[in-house]
Order: sequence, then structure tokens, then C-alpha cells
Amino acid sequence: MTRLLLPVLLTAFAFDAMAQAPVAAPPERSPWGIGVAAAVSDSPYAGEGTRVIPIPLLSYEGERFYFRGVTAGWRFVDTPTFEFSALAKARFDGFDVDDDLDRGQLARNGIDADLLEDRDRGLDVGVGMEWSGRAGELQLELLTDATDRSGGQEASLQYGYPLRVGGGVLTPIAGATWWSGDLADYYYGTLREEVARGVVDYRPGAVTMPHAGVSFFRPLGTTWSLVGSLRYSHLPDAITDSPLVDPGTDGSVSMFIGVSRGFTPWWLRRR
Repeated sequence: MTRLLLPVLLTAFAFDAMAQAPVAAPPERSPWGIGVAAAVSDSPYAGEGTRVIPIPLLSYEGERFYFRGVTAGWRFVDTPTFEFSALAKARFDGFDVDDDLDRGQLARNGIDADLLEDRDRGLDVGVGMEWSGRAGELQLELLTDATDRSGGQEASLQYGYPLRVGGGVLTPIAGATWWSGDLADYYYGTLREEVARGVVDYRPGAVTMPHAGVSFFRPLGTTWSLVGSLRYSHLPDAITDSPLVDPGTDGSVSMFIGVSRGFTPWWLRRR
């Protein structure tokens, strides 16, 4: 059974699509962009269910600094074929026990919800590298938890091949994301304090999640842009066997679509 998932990777994936053709595309115009988007998700966590989430889109593409929704970066190296950046990215994995999880499903999984603690969102920092050429684009990110929610690390490698289609850019992608044991244990395992209260001791350890998908970007006139993404990730047994996850889950599909408009902030407008 395939489940839909909305981790931080979804939003980051969508803004990567925007980066391939910035929303304020003409170089003589402001590098700012603003818009709205929607994501449909059905979390793998026990009983969280399907939801539609509105997401504000705000972007800025400067010579060195950039901001794309949940990701900020500073380019130390920026050439036509290679980019090296320092990164900061919000992480939206996690749950609120009372608001997000279903007590009945947790009980069927052998978990008493009253003994669980929330899994908090965090902020990751690290570095990103991108190689581009006629053969396509290769991206590598190395991140670590700066807020000490999990104390874990993440590494992701992704290849994409941009294609010009119907006035836009369609990019098939494939890659994999690795989570350290600390990261996977925090979001899909049980905590030591929970185990001390009587919850089953489950720790998935380090995991690798391969993924494939496609992103799309298309200008709409001179100021508006359409951006979207579709992505499937295979979840390893160490994740799907977690007592915090709905039985039958074996993968995740992330979907995103939004529109954005290039604009000039009021403080930059000529009076």
C-alpha cells in the first residue's frame, strides 16, 4: 500500500524546481518572488490521514544569498558548471501525539499513546554541491541537526536531466537519501524515556530511501510562474515496521503545485 508523505523534502524538492528557472526570471527584474501552493499528504504515521496543506511561496535569488521557502543558502562557489553553498533548511518531520496520531491504531500496533512524546520539528545546517552540464545535474547535500531535536545527520544525492517541454522545464530525477541512526530513531523509533514507561523498544537505525520523480517549471507571461513536483520514495522495512507507522505502508508519494509572481518589495520601489 502506497502512502503519501509531506516531509521537508517535499517543499525543498518544489523549491529546487523553482531554482532551475527563477520566478523573477528576467535578469533586469527584481529577484524576489511570492505566491501560493498546495500539497496533498497522507502521512505514514499511525492514523494521521490525508490532508491538503496551503503553503506560502517566498523566494529571493541574489548573487550569493538565496532563500527558497524553507531553505536558505550562501554560495561560496558559483560557476556555470559547479556550485558550492552553505545551507540552512527547516525540517517538518514529526508529529503531535494528541493532534496527529490515532490512539486506536497505535493501540493495535501495541502502543499506548499516553506514554508517547511529541516529535518536534527542527532546523538542519550543512553544505550543498551541484554539478551541471550537458549530461544533466547532480546534487549532493550533507546536513546535520542544528537544534538537537534528533542530533542526527542526513545525506542526499540526486540526479536530474532538465528537458524543455511546452515552454517550460520538465526534470526527471532519481536519487537516494540517507538518515543516520539518531535521525531515524527519533522520528520513527521509540525514545528511551518512552521505553522506560513501558513502550516497546524500537530503533530502526540508519536507513537509505531511494526516490524518483519529476519536477516542472513554466513561466506564465512575464511575471507569473507555475511550479510542481511529483516524487515517490521507497521506505525501507526498518521504517515501515515501526509501531508508529500505519501497517501496510511501503512507500511515499509527495505532490506539490504552486504559482508564483516576481515582484519588487515596497522598500526597493522608486518613489
